[in-house]
Amino acid sequence: FPQLRSLNLSGNRLRELGPGLARAAPQLQELLLSGNRLRALPGGLLPPAGPAAPFPLLSRLDAADNEVAELGADIAALPALKSLDVANNQLRELPSALADCPRLKEANFRGNQLRDKRLEKMVNGCQTKAILEYLRAGGRGKGKAESAREEVRKKKREKQQKKDSGDGEQDEVEEASRLLVKVLHVSENPAPLVVKVSPGVRDVRPFIVCCVLKGVNLKPGNALKRFLSVQTKLHEDICERRTAATIATHDLQLVKAPLTYGIQPPDELKIMPLGRKEIKAKDLLRQLHLEAEEQRKQKKRQNVSGLHKYLQLLDGKDNYPCLVDAEGAVISFPPITNSEKTKIRKETRDLFLEVTSDTSLQICKDVMDTLILKIAELNRFTLENKEGSGSDTELDALCGPGSLEPGNLPLVLEQVRVVDTDGNLKVLYPSKTDLATVSSLLTVIR
Repeated sequence: FPQLRSLNLSGNRLRELGPGLARAAPQLQELLLSGNRLRALPGGLLPPAGPAAPFPLLSRLDAADNEVAELGADIAALPALKSLDVANNQLRELPSALADCPRLKEANFRGNQLRDKRLEKMVNGCQTKAILEYLRAGGRGKGKAESAREEVRKKKREKQQKKDSGDGEQDEVEEASRLLVKVLHVSENPAPLVVKVSPGVRDVRPFIVCCVLKGVNLKPGNALKRFLSVQTKLHEDICERRTAATIATHDLQLVKAPLTYGIQPPDELKIMPLGRKEIKAKDLLRQLHLEAEEQRKQKKRQNVSGLHKYLQLLDGKDNYPCLVDAEGAVISFPPITNSEKTKIRKETRDLFLEVTSDTSLQICKDVMDTLILKIAELNRFTLENKEGSGSDTELDALCGPGSLEPGNLPLVLEQVRVVDTDGNLKVLYPSKTDLATVSSLLTVIR
């Protein structure tokens, strides 16, 4: 059944399933097995390791009301699994490998007599995320979990001691001085921006995360210069010289939506690079190679600087990735450059931010988290150094009446959906779990 998407085998007397299903239904997205007599999961469903992952699209697995006594660690071999139901079985333990399921969002473990009584309480009252974090930490009240709990207790004791000694006021000052970002959800946005991804990027540069950030102040002093310097530093550090990820920043007012992230051959892709005239991608790279060689000769050194040091990242590619606007103009050519058409200027207030990678989606999110934090810090610096001023009216509209300092005016972060050609959601940023890596420095109003 090469096109089968959903298979319902519920309410039978099945004791086991073999690996033939993975080979017969490679497109399966939903497998319903409740009310059978299965004793192990995934059990024989998964064939021996091969060149391709079994069930690459399986997002829902329902095996409630069986006789499952063993939930194998190989459950993590299901790369697309989002929903798992093994309620009312005979499980005594949950494998820590569940925490390695990259997309698991919903899991039902109720009705199992688990040995770890704390975990049993959690499965009856906690969200899936908390359960997975507990399993990842070691579970069963030992190992990393115990260390984590002791760390929490220690912090609570220290906080109480500070409060008793009068240092608590300092903590409150620090909390009030944290940077603010307000998230505008897609459902609240009358015109949310959408990026459509074509299938061809899968083999070239498959991962992209985007968002809109409103309320930046680049006009006074050296604010724009600092903004560009931060982007360069991020490319060197967290982006690992653009080998892990690449950042592109655009003036939102100059971006013509909707956008398409796809591929084009080097002799067809045309872009107006920053500070240059429109040129084909293959000619641009040839020109940059010549400039790099000339630069080496003039400065008599081995390495090159600036844009030239990223040229090798496209070696061997038959097609190049690009982000195209509604008018057909290429506004981004990662990992090399973005377009003069959407260039950031001093007058820019609203940004369209884009991070791409050929490594992983999580790297894109981590880089985006850090980028947003750095922009918020720059905005704060500009305001605190009398380089700009915020609007009290705007602040009240965002946060309600209060006594926040003008320097703590929140930026507005709008969610952007990345979808496939059929409109199915691939990535939403920021989701509820995003921005966690910078949560100690950033207060997010959701």
